[in-house]
Amino acid sequence: MVGLNRNIIRTILIASYIMIVASIIAGISALFSYLNTGADRSTMLHTEIKKVIQYTPKINWAPLVNEGREMDAENLKNLERDYVNAWYVKHIAYKTNTTTGIEDYYTDNARQNIYAIINNNKQQKISVDATTLTHNPELEFFSEDGQLAVITDKNIVEYKQVLQNNKLVLQTTEKATYKTVFLLEDGFWRVRHMVKEKNENFVPKNKPVATDSLHIKGINYYPKDTPWDMFGDQFNKDTIGNDFKIIKEAGLNSVRIFIQYEDFGKANVKKEKLEKLKETLTLAAANNLKVLITLFDFYGDYSVLDWTLNQRHIETIVTAVKNHDALLGWDIKNEPNLDFKSRGKEKVIAWLTTMITQVKALDSKHPITIGWSDTKSATILKDKVDFISFHYYESLNTLTTAIENLRKEVPKKPLVMQEFGISSYSGFWKPFGSSKNDQANYHKKAQELIKTNKLQFMSWTLYDFGSVPKNVVGSLPWRKNPQKRFGFITKKGIKKPSFEFISSAE
Repeated sequence: MVGLNRNIIRTILIASYIMIVASIIAGISALFSYLNTGADRSTMLHTEIKKVIQYTPKINWAPLVNEGREMDAENLKNLERDYVNAWYVKHIAYKTNTTTGIEDYYTDNARQNIYAIINNNKQQKISVDATTLTHNPELEFFSEDGQLAVITDKNIVEYKQVLQNNKLVLQTTEKATYKTVFLLEDGFWRVRHMVKEKNENFVPKNKPVATDSLHIKGINYYPKDTPWDMFGDQFNKDTIGNDFKIIKEAGLNSVRIFIQYEDFGKANVKKEKLEKLKETLTLAAANNLKVLITLFDFYGDYSVLDWTLNQRHIETIVTAVKNHDALLGWDIKNEPNLDFKSRGKEKVIAWLTTMITQVKALDSKHPITIGWSDTKSATILKDKVDFISFHYYESLNTLTTAIENLRKEVPKKPLVMQEFGISSYSGFWKPFGSSKNDQANYHKKAQELIKTNKLQFMSWTLYDFGSVPKNVVGSLPWRKNPQKRFGFITKKGIKKPSFEFISSAE
């Protein structure tokens, strides 16, 4: 019996020993696997920089001729990533006066200066909304042990808005040079020192484009079955080609089309959308038409930290089509003044100014305009654009006076009445609306005034539409239904009486 008990105890002890050893081995294996795969930053750091694209300044590295160890491509990629993220978290910190993310991209020493600025701004109720648009880094030194790097970033284009008590007190665009020292910690690069060595006001060289030969006789265009979704799944070259033929035969020479910012992919422009845009321009060229491209349709953020995403968007689009024979020019934004109240006039104008500079840096040959919703706003940024565009849905009786006032402020640039028209809707939701004959009389008078006032024009629009998206005029039926009937041609393809006056008789 005693022997039996000893055997049982011995068995239990051996089994326990085996279980303990197995647990230790399993733990070591898990740890080894973790170390082999590399720790995810989201588990290592207090803050994870989200994987979505959110800050994409232009980075132009100088050729690598640094002192010390040779920098390989992977290390350079990681250095650039952490450098850009360091700028991003600092922008967020100064905008929100919080320290989130700073310890992830700055060493203990470097944090103290940032924290001091944040504390001071808190006391003064100051916030700084800033971004950098262009970086030109040069690697000066990379240590032999691969733990220290020094770069000089020359001519950074840095934009700042300084607000106190939520009111704008200063906005400036600067060109600065920074020297930055990095230490490799936890497998990524932290800023040890960042010193501004040079600073000056940035004055973009926006050369005007000659507009002497500009003679726009055009129309705003969407296919009748896909309004506000021209480049979607129903994109049809034959439909667009036939419509362009109608437009040309009607005596017009140009069309205005729209690039929706989100639909085209924001910073990552979708290739299939870009190809459809190119095909549209080619169809226009085949019909001897020019195309005015309106950018940023349905965009309404204007946040300073969004600017680098906007920059990548236009860089892709402008570069892709700037040499196309059919390109007439660029309309930066449709009716941006309607966002003044909700987004802030200063913020919208600052955004427009920056986008003009960006487009002109990419394309110095084609003229730029802004599609203001009225003549009163059309003088804003008059010295930045190459021709003045305005929309006019007021009474034609006041058009001549409005043009006279506009020409007093802008005497030397072409004026384009970029949108105008009247709906032929008269029904339940608008019983005292206009008829098709009223629409024809309107366009007859409009063309007479266009000729008298020596205006260029783009009417709204070729077709009536079967539907209008809610985000265009809202969901109220008394607004949506009239919007469907501005066309010169019905949705069944029948020309309305107004078609006779789609162009001036010359």
